[in-house]
Amino acid sequence: MTNKTDFKKTLDAYRAPRGRFRIAEIPDLHYLMIDGRGDPNTSPAFAEAVGALYPVAYKLKFASKRELGRDYVVMPLEGLWWAEDMDAFTAARDKSRWDWTMMIMVPDWTDQDMFASAVERAAAGNRPARLGDVRLERLSEGRCVQTLHVGPFDGEAGVLARMHHEFIPDHGLRMTGKHHEIYLGDLRRVAPERMRTILRQPVEAADAGG
Repeated sequence: MTNKTDFKKTLDAYRAPRGRFRIAEIPDLHYLMIDGRGDPNTSPAFAEAVGALYPVAYKLKFASKRELGRDYVVMPLEGLWWAEDMDAFTAARDKSRWDWTMMIMVPDWTDQDMFASAVERAAAGNRPARLGDVRLERLSEGRCVQTLHVGPFDGEAGVLARMHHEFIPDHGLRMTGKHHEIYLGDLRRVAPERMRTILRQPVEAADAGG
């Protein structure tokens, strides 16, 4: 019997304190990704995106266990979020203006051949509408500030405002890259007040590049 790895427990990138901010060095990680735009609560594209990611993620897990003898827990849903005006996240919370990339982390031994085979297997059943939009890509974030938020998503606004406008500049840093969220609970089953979300922002030294 193979041991099952839970990367949430073995990777430092998935540790974040509640109620305070932490600076962490995030290694390059591999993700299944799919892009979209609009309010995640009302956009059909969002539901279709999530519905395409999970079948591929599980096909990859089963292939890894069957072919490589390396079993692991399928990782939680994650998202990169951005907007032309970042106040759309903090002050306005105008979700119709949000762009996003939904993601599921996969082990670094996952290659393009394994990915292509998983997509083919996912297509053999009830083919997800956006299956052809899923890709395998490496994400490099490096130094990041992160924290654990417990509660509804709209409660993130004040936390993000403090992160963006207080903690980051107070530590001689500036934002770079995209706002990143990691959903540690099942969005479909956990009550909003109990949702656990890691909020991550890539940063660099404020004087980087001169």
